[in-house]
Amino acid sequence: MGIYAVFSWFGRAGLGRVVGLTVLGSLFCATAFSAPLLRCELTYAGSTHIVNTMVGGDPYKTESVDVDGRFRFKTVILGTAQKIDAIKLYAYYETSRQPILIEEAKYLPPFANSDSPYALTGLHMLYAPPLGRELQYGCALREGKS
Repeated sequence: MGIYAVFSWFGRAGLGRVVGLTVLGSLFCATAFSAPLLRCELTYAGSTHIVNTMVGGDPYKTESVDVDGRFRFKTVILGTAQKIDAIKLYAYYETSRQPILIEEAKYLPPFANSDSPYALTGLHMLYAPPLGRELQYGCALREGKS
């Protein structure tokens, strides 16, 4: 009865429904593989660091990235792979006691997808005391690229 029941189900459900479910499954897989990626390039003291961030995760538990022991940089993408609600960027100057927030930036939709390295944010130049150390960064939102 097992094989007969399957063929009987196809007959009742109709081939159109089966094809429709297959197409929906394919679209879901394509969406899962083309999730947006935020790519930030950080430059400090002549070295460049790349920070890639995907949508998701708890923004309160997201760790900041160390930049040569002088700065910290944190990226948070709020929303889902289908709809980004906001992108938040935080830059900190590292001191012996604790990191000090020197910039907080928030970006709201619509977002431009681009291969340009600074398409979302432009180029930011941040300075921190006491020696005027400079951190440069820029970010771009890319769809399904690494």
